[in-house]
Amino acid sequence: MGQTKIRVGALISGGGTNLQAIIDASLSSRINAELVFVGTDNPSAKGLLRAEKIGIPAFITDYSAILNNYKRNRKKISLPPDFNLEKVLSRQRLFKPDDNPEKIKTFLCSRALAEADLIQKMSRYPFDLLVLAGFMRTLTPYFIDTINIPPESPRIMNIHPAILPAFPGSGGYGETFRYGCKVGGCTVHFIDYGEDSGPIIGQSTFPIEPSDTIDRVKEKGLKLEWELYPQCIQLFSEGRLQVVDIPMDERHKTVSKKRIVKILPD
Repeated sequence: MGQTKIRVGALISGGGTNLQAIIDASLSSRINAELVFVGTDNPSAKGLLRAEKIGIPAFITDYSAILNNYKRNRKKISLPPDFNLEKVLSRQRLFKPDDNPEKIKTFLCSRALAEADLIQKMSRYPFDLLVLAGFMRTLTPYFIDTINIPPESPRIMNIHPAILPAFPGSGGYGETFRYGCKVGGCTVHFIDYGEDSGPIIGQSTFPIEPSDTIDRVKEKGLKLEWELYPQCIQLFSEGRLQVVDIPMDERHKTVSKKRIVKILPD
């Protein structure tokens, strides 16, 4: 591979098996990418050891501590100077219009504090792509808009344990198994303002046999994740992912357009 390597930052919350798959693909030159940092919201994340082992810079933004401090001292805490609550409220798609307004405000303001810390620490390491490798925190428009500059060029990638748009949110493999699906899978997509609703980049599937347990379903899915994520990162590195808007049909009353990813020829 003669291309210049893209700089990839990763966010994790746990063991970091997808992080390891990306590291392995990078070290073996299967992808034109170099890991430039690993960040986590969890001080106990075992994935940090994977970064330390090969010298990737790592940092912690302790979400739990930040969120608890906000709940206790919200009247005394200043929000980030570039945080605009009205703007974020107008763009978020995580809550329904009839949800408790105070709950929504608390969520967005407290997350802004954690995300500002995350952004500040990430700023030490210039990057081209941010991958969420088991990062278990929902990102708000404040964070997304800071990273996606220009807005039409998304650069936050996530892997989800289900065949989206089915089973968004946590527990995708469990939902797939309990629903009685005959096929399971995983999806890599760009992040947008909703819950696992961003443009789909790639998907892989596997059959669910009558004898499979939920643990077996998860095992099958993880093996595919470790293959699919590096493949999608490589497509990004080659400049082959084009995000376009397409009109929706008359059944979709809430949105007039949907963003999709087109994979350009090699």
